[in-house]
This record gives sequence, C-alpha cells and structure tokens, in this order.
Amino acid sequence: MKAVCQILILLLSGSSLFAQQFYVRGEVKDEAGNVLQNVIIKQFKTGYIFRSGAAGTFGIVANSQVDTFSFFLEGYRPEKLLINAEKYVNVRLKLAPSSSSHLFRDRLSSFTRDLGRDEQKKWFAGDETYASLIENRFLNARQFPSTGMSLNVDRASYSNIRRFITMNSFVPPDAVRIEEMLNYFSLDYYPPAGQAIFHLSSTLTTCPWNPENQLYYINMSSKKLNLDTLPPSNLVFLIDVSGSMDMPNRLPLLQSAFRLLVNNLREKDSVAIVVYGGITGIMLNSTSGAEKEKILKAIDELTPGGSTPGESGIKLAYNVARRHFIKGGNNRVILATDGDFNVGLKTEAELDEMITAQRESGVYLTCLGVGMGNYKDSKIHLLAEKGNGNFAYLDNFKEAEKVLLKEFTQTLYSVADDVYMYVEFNPEFVKQYRLIGFDNKVGALRDSASVLEGGEIGSGHSMIAMFEIEPTENNRGAVRDSIYSGKFAEIKLQYRNPGDTIHRYYTHTSHFAFTPFFTLGKCYHFSASVALFGSLLRNSPFIKNKNWNDVVTLAELSPGENDLLQKEFVRLVEQAKVLYSKGKKKKGGGDPAW
Repeated sequence: MKAVCQILILLLSGSSLFAQQFYVRGEVKDEAGNVLQNVIIKQFKTGYIFRSGAAGTFGIVANSQVDTFSFFLEGYRPEKLLINAEKYVNVRLKLAPSSSSHLFRDRLSSFTRDLGRDEQKKWFAGDETYASLIENRFLNARQFPSTGMSLNVDRASYSNIRRFITMNSFVPPDAVRIEEMLNYFSLDYYPPAGQAIFHLSSTLTTCPWNPENQLYYINMSSKKLNLDTLPPSNLVFLIDVSGSMDMPNRLPLLQSAFRLLVNNLREKDSVAIVVYGGITGIMLNSTSGAEKEKILKAIDELTPGGSTPGESGIKLAYNVARRHFIKGGNNRVILATDGDFNVGLKTEAELDEMITAQRESGVYLTCLGVGMGNYKDSKIHLLAEKGNGNFAYLDNFKEAEKVLLKEFTQTLYSVADDVYMYVEFNPEFVKQYRLIGFDNKVGALRDSASVLEGGEIGSGHSMIAMFEIEPTENNRGAVRDSIYSGKFAEIKLQYRNPGDTIHRYYTHTSHFAFTPFFTLGKCYHFSASVALFGSLLRNSPFIKNKNWNDVVTLAELSPGENDLLQKEFVRLVEQAKVLYSKGKKKKGGGDPAW
C-alpha cells in the first residue's frame, strides 16, 4: 500500500507541472542596503537551487502562490521566509558573527589562459544569473589560444536527467552537465599503445547545428587494468540510513547495488560498513571479500531512521579506511546517500574544507547518489570533486548494475589522478572556439581564488570532448579546395600516477584535416546528438535554429545496432520532445518553465 501511495505522489507531482504557475520576484541586500550577488536561494517544494543576479534580484517559477525559500551567502546569517508570489519581496541578510569563507575555494571545470574575470562577467545574463552554471562562450583564438579542462569519469548528470524525464518533469538546467552526459556512454575505445596510459585522437568536421561552423572532437581513452592483477582493495561502504532514505528508490536500491559490488570482491579485498542516521557507527568491521555471506547479511539488516549527520559519518569512514590502509592498494570510501545533510556541516564551503583535508590521506572517494533534487546533487558532486573521486547517480537497478558490475574497474580503480586536458588552437585555422560542456558555476567565475583541479580517470575509460569552431578564411578555403596541411591544435594531458606526486604529460599534435559530418562513423553522430540534446535542455542560445525534431532525427540515425543504452537514449529524446512540446503549448508558444 505504501508503494502504491508513493507512485501516486510521483504521478501527481509530474502532472502538477502543467498546473497554474506563479513567478516569485524580489531582491537581496545586506543591512546597509548594498546589493548581494550570487546568494544561494533554495525553493523548498522542489529542492531546486537558484542564485541572486548582478543587481541582487531574482525571479523564480513556482507551482503554488505561497512557498518557503531559504537564502544563504557565506559570511551572513541564513534566512528562511514564507513568500507570497503576489508580493515583491525584499530580503535583508545580516552579517554572521564570524566568517570562514576565505577557506573555501570554488572549483573550475574549465579555464582559459589570460581570460580575465571582468571579461567573463559579460557572460552573466543580468537578473538571470541565479542559475548556477554559466555556459561557455565563443573565445577569440588569437587572443585566447589555450583552454584547459578537468577530466573525470563522472556520469551522474545523464541518469539524473533520465529520472526527471521519466517522471514527466522538466529538467532543471543546472542538472545538465554535457561532459557527464557524454561520459555516460562508451564511445569508440582505442587501447593506448604499449605502456602508455592514454590514447588521444581528434577529428574536425561540420557542425550539425550550425553548418557555417565546424565541430572538433577529441577522443581520449585510458588503459585497461588486468583484472587478474588488480591490487587489493580496502573499501569502506558509507551508507546513509537516515529517515529520508526510507523510500524504495533510496536505501533498498542501494542495498541491491552493494550486493552486486560484493559479488565482485576477491579474498584479498576487504569491506567495512559505516552508517549514519539515527546512529553513526561501524556496522561491519573490515571483512575479507571471501566472507560474502557475512557482508551481505550486514547490508540486508540496514534500516532507515533519524536525522542525517553526514559530517560524523564521513569522518568515521575515513578513520576506518586509514586504519586498514593498504600501501599500493585501492583504498576507497564509497558514500551512498540522497545528500540531505542536516546535522553537522551543511554548507558547500564547510564540506569542501573537511573533504579536502581527508583526501590527503590517500583514500579515494566514490559517491553514489539516489533520489536527490538539484540542491543535494550539488553537494555530492562537490564531495566527489574534492575527495579525488567520482560521482554516479543511481535512478534504478539497471543503473546500479551498470556502475558497480559492468563498469566495476572504471568506477573503483584509478589509472591516473589530477588529470587535466589543455588544448591550444592555431589561430591560422580557428577564428573563435567554444568548449561544449565543462561549464563553470557563477560563484567560481566571480571568485578570483577559484582554481582548476584535475580529476580521477578510471581503468578502460573512453570520453569525447567537443568544441564548436568558427573557421578562418584560410580554413574555409582549404576545406573548399581539399588542401590540408599544418597544425590545427596541440593537445596536452597533465596527470599523476596513483599515489605519486610527480606531474606527467602526454601530448598529441592535431594536424589540420577535415571530414564531412555524414561520412563519419555513428559514434560521432551519436555524441553530437547527446550534445545537442543537452543544449536544448539548457535552452542554449547557441542552437537557436534547432528544435526537438532535429535532435530526434539525429539521434535516430546514430545509435549502434547492439547498443541498448544508445537505443534507450533515442527513446528518452522522443519522450523529452513530447514533454517540452506540451510545455510550449501550455505557455502559448513560449519556452517551457525551466
């Protein structure tokens, strides 16, 4: 009966998106009347996060006239207000007695050398800067030839998007991270040669959403570790058993997921289980992977209840991991939660400081998210970034099977840490370029102390990075006459071997050559359809001439014959087309409520 009620609630919440909508407007200032930009605003009924704009103002779509919102900015006391959409609200934040905001450094996803923060502030869309991700813009290749990006195996965004669309709900733009959507699929794996850790290749072709421009693909593959010689693992399952986990798609799903993982363990591997909720404690001391029945029994006995003391749980899990640390082994905490920390450290700045200190121990962090809204997603994403680890979102059992069984080594075994990719374009062929995905948060762009931090790359991972290129006249003439020579771009990977402190480099020179889009293999067509899909979900200004029919057509032409995940993507695109088309009709032809 309980499950039936939950299904009814989900159905009702999906249909409510088409009910009457309201627009909550206001501004945020300090006690002296000074404008406060980038204030974090949480909408309680949806769990979504927004931010105040350059003038301190905000505008938020709501499904009810009265809703509760909280306002938070580092160094100020948080405010929680019940707001009526009929009234313009003036929010005043008071200074906190003390502030540790200087300890928190925002993390950049991409960085362009010599591009000043004042120039990037032009990217902010006035009052609409409450959206926490700012899409990368076109940059002049002669003025800014080099751009860097942080690489990792994170793929949570795609499964989270799938959850929203499957529930017949619009996808919050900040949940759309195109680089993670591309990461989700195994696209054209090329094994590195010899003892090399990486393989790099590149392709220049027509841009399918703007024929005047070009699309530049960079393919990266990492070496596959030999399953028979994988180092021993010291794993700590850190499982959220708080009251918020008492839903079928939360704790029961995680229990099923961990059962799959346990089946992969060997005698030389060990597992401990730490829980936090009504109690925080060690449910299972470090146990050999050969004792599977003992481990599975401890997993099956978990029950939800209580608050969410995430801080104490994380600290205890790292203590356990350090106590059983295996030199040269795979030492990793696997945090599984809906991210709803409500006891102890709560803000992103506090979590950042704590997890950054913990990563120095040499223990990795893998985060498994379940049942979360956009706000909670951001917290778990931050933990994975700062914990030298990766992040996956489990929306169903099939996804758990994919992450923890089929992609076991990609998820849990690192072949390189602190990985960056730098691309330097030749301005003789590139007039302007735009990095697709790897978008930065507003706060990271505003903060002069924010940094680009490398990510973790797992065994046998393949990924595609994409740039939209505005070609020079030299480029256009060479393509027209089929005369190709010279260097188009220089690609450099910077990384560290696991457990090492020495930075190493792998380089690839991309020679100027052009291949028409529809003569390329299906892998390229498919990745372009994923990027176009993500851009439509984000309502990107760079694809104004394309619509849902275009992405459906491209997606239908691209999936591999035997790739079930790619075929599922096509069905998801078709479902999104129906959902967003209804949204337009409901609003009289305008864009749907994001």
